Amino acid sequence: MLFVENLNTIPYRNHALEEWLMQKFNEDCFMLWRNDKAILLGKNQNLYKEVNLPYASEKGIKIVRRLSGGGTVFTDGGNIMFTFISCNNRQDFADFHKFTAPILKALQELGIPAEFSGRNDLTIQGKKFSGNAQCRYRDKVLHHGTLMYKANTDELMKALKVSDLKLKSKGVASVKSRVTNISSHMTHPMDIEEFRRYLFESVMSETKNAKMYRLSGSDWEEVKELEQARHAKEEWIYGKNPKFNIEKETKLPGGIVQVCLVVHKGKVEKAGIYGDFFSSMDISEIEEALVGVLYKKDHLEKILQTFEIDNYFKNITVEELITAFI
Repeated sequence: MLFVENLNTIPYRNHALEEWLMQKFNEDCFMLWRNDKAILLGKNQNLYKEVNLPYASEKGIKIVRRLSGGGTVFTDGGNIMFTFISCNNRQDFADFHKFTAPILKALQELGIPAEFSGRNDLTIQGKKFSGNAQCRYRDKVLHHGTLMYKANTDELMKALKVSDLKLKSKGVASVKSRVTNISSHMTHPMDIEEFRRYLFESVMSETKNAKMYRLSGSDWEEVKELEQARHAKEEWIYGKNPKFNIEKETKLPGGIVQVCLVVHKGKVEKAGIYGDFFSSMDISEIEEALVGVLYKKDHLEKILQTFEIDNYFKNITVEELITAFI
C-alpha cells in the first residue's frame, strides 16, 4: 500500500488529488489530509437545501462537491480527513466496516471507546465524530471519512442546514447535541499535528508492504489540472437548479431521498433526485429515464424496475423508493 504524504489544505485540490490517485496508481493507497474551511457536499445532494449560503459567503467558506455520495460535512482546521483507495475489489463498495477498522483500532489503543454506528458513522458514547462515504472508479473503490478532532461545532451549526427528518431519525434536537470532538476524550492531550502523525504511523504499522509516496512537482501540476477541470468549477459544485413544481423528501433505510419534479399535463418534464444515499452508478441515468413518463405510481414503478436499483440507491428497494415519488 502507498502511504501518500499530503500537507496541502486547499479543499478543491485535495479532492482532485483523490481522483488523481485513483487514476494514476494500480496500488492500494492511504492518505491523511486537512482542509481550510469548507463544506463538502455529497455528489447527489442539492446544495441549496444543505448549505447556509449567505453565511458561507460571509465567512469565506469554500463549497466543494465530492465524487462520493453521502451527506454534507463541515471541515475546518480542527478536522482530519482520511482516504483509502482499494484496487481490484468491486466487493468493497459500501463495506464501511473494512475501511474504518484501522481508524477505530488506532483510537481504541488510545483508550477512546470509538465504535461503528448506523449506516456510515463512527461514534464515541453515542455521539458522532466521523461520517464516511465511497465512490467507485472502474474496479477501484475510494473510501474517505472526516474525523472531528477539535472542530468548531458552533460554526458547523451555522454553516449547514440539516433536515428535520435526519434529526428525528436520530432522536436528537440539534446537530450540536449529536456530535463530539475526539480531543474531548483524550486521556493524554495531543495537538492536531501530533494526532495526525500518530494516526498515520498506526495505520502504516498494521500494513504489510507499506511504502511512502511524496508527490513531485509534475505530479502536483497534473492534480491542479484536474482541480481546474472539475473540482473548482461552479458547474460541478452548484449543479443544475431548475424550478420544480413537485418536491418530496423521504427518510428511507438507505438514507434521505429528495425527489424534485417538473410535471406538466400529467407527464414528467424534468427530474432531480438528491439526498445522502450512496450510489455506485450515476443517478442522472434514472433522472433522464423518467422524462416523458406519466406521473402515476405504476408508470414510475415500471421505469424504476428496469434498473438494478441497488446500484443507484444502496439498501433501498423499488417499493421503498416509489414512496419518495408519490
